[in-house]
Amino acid sequence: MTDIDPAPLPTAVQGCPAAHPDAVPLAGLEYQQTPSDLYRGLRAEHGAVAPVLLDGGVPAWLVLGYPEVSYVTSHDELFARDSRRWNQWGRIPPDWPLMPYVGHQPSVLFTEGEAHRRRAGVITQALGGVDQFELARDCRHLADGLIAAFAGSGRAELMSGYAHALPMLAVVRMCGMPHGGADTQQLVEDLRVSLDAAEGDDPVAAYARVGERMHRLVRHKRERPGPDVTSRMLTHPAGLTDEQVVQDLISVIAAAQQPTANWIGNTLRLLLTDERFALNVSGGRLSVGEALNEVLWLDTPTQNFIGRWAVNDTQLGGRHIRAGDCVVLGLAAANTDPQLWPEAHVGAENSAHLSFSNGEHRCPYPAPLLADVMARTAVETLLERLPDLVLAVEPEELTWRPSIWMRGLTALPAVFTPVVV
Repeated sequence: MTDIDPAPLPTAVQGCPAAHPDAVPLAGLEYQQTPSDLYRGLRAEHGAVAPVLLDGGVPAWLVLGYPEVSYVTSHDELFARDSRRWNQWGRIPPDWPLMPYVGHQPSVLFTEGEAHRRRAGVITQALGGVDQFELARDCRHLADGLIAAFAGSGRAELMSGYAHALPMLAVVRMCGMPHGGADTQQLVEDLRVSLDAAEGDDPVAAYARVGERMHRLVRHKRERPGPDVTSRMLTHPAGLTDEQVVQDLISVIAAAQQPTANWIGNTLRLLLTDERFALNVSGGRLSVGEALNEVLWLDTPTQNFIGRWAVNDTQLGGRHIRAGDCVVLGLAAANTDPQLWPEAHVGAENSAHLSFSNGEHRCPYPAPLLADVMARTAVETLLERLPDLVLAVEPEELTWRPSIWMRGLTALPAVFTPVVV
């Protein structure tokens, strides 16, 4: 059984609502270094749901409250994922910067109802076949190889040389691609560019190459299935088409690489700058686990997610939401909601955060567990191999990517005693 794409939803609604007079641009340097301060200010001025402006002055709603984000993600009948409902399409140019996030695609991300449950079920079963102990062993091997490349120099830039590379290489293996070789290395680089382009990169061309490589992989696995995620998706009784598997594979890899890489980087920053961890980080696995969980509460990699689209007129956080309005999930703001933590102390010892979202469209099980295996193994292996690792700059010199969507460092330079490996 395969999905049948429903008739296109309206791409514009007459009488689109104008921007709220107090709408705040969802951009600026405030989001780069101290987004928590900005979320606090927005909440104080607007409450749990704030009117905002996306790129080009396009109006939307940013949901800041923990109960409100939980409500939106738990009520798909009110706030759905198919972006063709948006009442602003009439003013969106084809080259709009956020088009990769909101332009409807035939992937699991934009499906709803039974179609989504079927597609998500395929991913869940395919990921469920990953042996977590084997994944940890593979990640340790990959970590050792990456560390060996810079261990002898006594210096390293840990974001590009380690945090971004390890989860990408791990997920490539999980999907059944050949280990090593120029073709795999090119895929790793194209995925990096398409997800996190730097100046001079061509993300469109890189994404096209990723699609071509995924099509080749799917064709190969149709002929020669193996014990990997791709083969399990192809042989699932749901009977997805090759194109559906390609689209969902890209979604799986994108969701695994960027968030996990920034989870690793943000955790390393915490461990190297916070004196609470400095005394026992080199020997305590519990300390690493606490740091990983605290980051998901206070520095979650996925800060905001676009989004949901209102199915009908409704109320949310005291706001009147019109049918077709775009609702942006403020995951980072919700995690630090003062109503959740009235003493201003985030309980990092529990895992009720929304960093993997919530509801039917949350990160599918067991993806969060696999991400934890990758992140935990990456951090522990690095600290075990380089126990005297310290920052090469002052903590305040570290800079964050200028993104309202992802929370990650531009670079994490470190120094240590050179090691021969």
